[in-house]
Amino acid sequence: MPFNIYTLPEYSADRQLLLRLADDFDKEGTLLVKGSRNTIKTNFFKGEKVNIKYFKKPGLLKGIIYGIFRPSKAKRSFEYAKYLLSHNILTPKPVAYIEDKAALMLKDSYYICSHIEYDFTFRELIHNPLFPDRQNILEQFTAFTYRMHEARVNFLDHSPGNTLIVNKGNGEYDFYLIDLNRMKFQDMGIEVRMANFRKLWPSRTMVKIIAAKYAELSGQPYEKLHSMLLGSTLDFKRRITKKKYFKRKLKKK
Repeated sequence: MPFNIYTLPEYSADRQLLLRLADDFDKEGTLLVKGSRNTIKTNFFKGEKVNIKYFKKPGLLKGIIYGIFRPSKAKRSFEYAKYLLSHNILTPKPVAYIEDKAALMLKDSYYICSHIEYDFTFRELIHNPLFPDRQNILEQFTAFTYRMHEARVNFLDHSPGNTLIVNKGNGEYDFYLIDLNRMKFQDMGIEVRMANFRKLWPSRTMVKIIAAKYAELSGQPYEKLHSMLLGSTLDFKRRITKKKYFKRKLKKK
């Protein structure tokens, strides 16, 4: 395949090995995620486990847009990961991204990064109010998000499954962002910062914990942050619930 590959400098001599991972993607590796848009497999690169994310081939129009005008999702994932790590925000280490273009149109693309053995995701904190050490984890997660905001990162997919959490022991946790291709890099006012938590679907109790910790870190009044965060969260939940309701109604027709 006519692949173009871009790597971190330390992997420049390993391009053929990395290209082989993409070339053999369909028949090798262990399936990790099979989604409607993307597929993720694990495989081994120089003895280390890596994730290879295949982005669904875009249609004609999007293929031209990604081929000429906009960076591909694979490239964005790679570049955004580098930005995050340069600002001490954890994410699986980027290794390479690979693109197959024909006549300036993007066809297939892949993003390769290190594999993280994690203990749980943010989703478990939502579904289990009695999750061990829940308040401490939420406070550390809020501090992690605050650092992200201070680094001008507006993570548009800040949702329950997109933070991997590693229990380091002694009440300490590491947080790794994944699914990186939708981000904005901008100075954010406090309303935008609070709205950035809404896709996490926090409960009212979680909202209180997050608002209190963010107030402590930012110097903003707790009551102000709590009101913003609760309002944004409830509004988001209403919109999603309404959308699901209308989808069910349409399916019955």
